[in-house]
Amino acid sequence: MTLRVENIVFGYPGREKTLAGVTLAAHSGEVLGLLGPNGSGKTTLLRLMSGSLLPQSGQVVLEGRPVSSLRPRALARTLALVPQSASPPEGFTALDVVLMGRHAHIPRFGREGEADLAAAERAMRRTGVEALAERGAQSLSGGEWQRVLIARALAQEAEFLLLDEPVSNLDIRYQLEILRLLRALSREGHAIVLVMHDINLAARFCDRLAVLCGGALRAEGAPEDVLTPALLQEVYGVPGTVSHLPYPRFEPD
Repeated sequence: MTLRVENIVFGYPGREKTLAGVTLAAHSGEVLGLLGPNGSGKTTLLRLMSGSLLPQSGQVVLEGRPVSSLRPRALARTLALVPQSASPPEGFTALDVVLMGRHAHIPRFGREGEADLAAAERAMRRTGVEALAERGAQSLSGGEWQRVLIARALAQEAEFLLLDEPVSNLDIRYQLEILRLLRALSREGHAIVLVMHDINLAARFCDRLAVLCGGALRAEGAPEDVLTPALLQEVYGVPGTVSHLPYPRFEPD
């Protein structure tokens, strides 16, 4: 399956256009990384891809159908968004939060059943949070909460996983574990779209990179093609060198 944004234009009230004419596609079986400096439109693009924002012009298309034409429950079975800034809800356990990912699979006015609980437990095992199941969501550390949010998305069983800086609050061990998990999910057929700040982690774990700057798509392609010293200095304003073994790695001067 393919999720495609076509000539997207979007701006927040009272501000310059956040995105202007961006066209980009995400495909099943790959990890696509979104890179760019703060304010370049990465999170906005992710939210547009998820259908939680509507473009002012252009469209977001899922297998030939505009995302805006899909009913919310149908969309939730296909697209799962992991936001960066979600706050833990009061009065819910970690398991309760992960079970929220099953909403689109539960009949209206119904309750979760054994299959939903099994899906939630599988997701918690894969993200290493099964021991937190009965912990209150508000008692979790930032890293624990981030992994619970990823487990909620996995429990949703959506083909497209859209994640906004999914490893930003994790130590290096869990960063690597989560990124390896996302790579494994792509090999199982999922499409993974990540907003990333760490250029070198993105180069290591993403099949393709898309670099945004000033609301425009400046480069898109394989990491070894995209990450050049000239582009990185243009986009980030930092001179440096790029080595290519075993994967592209940027070393600032």
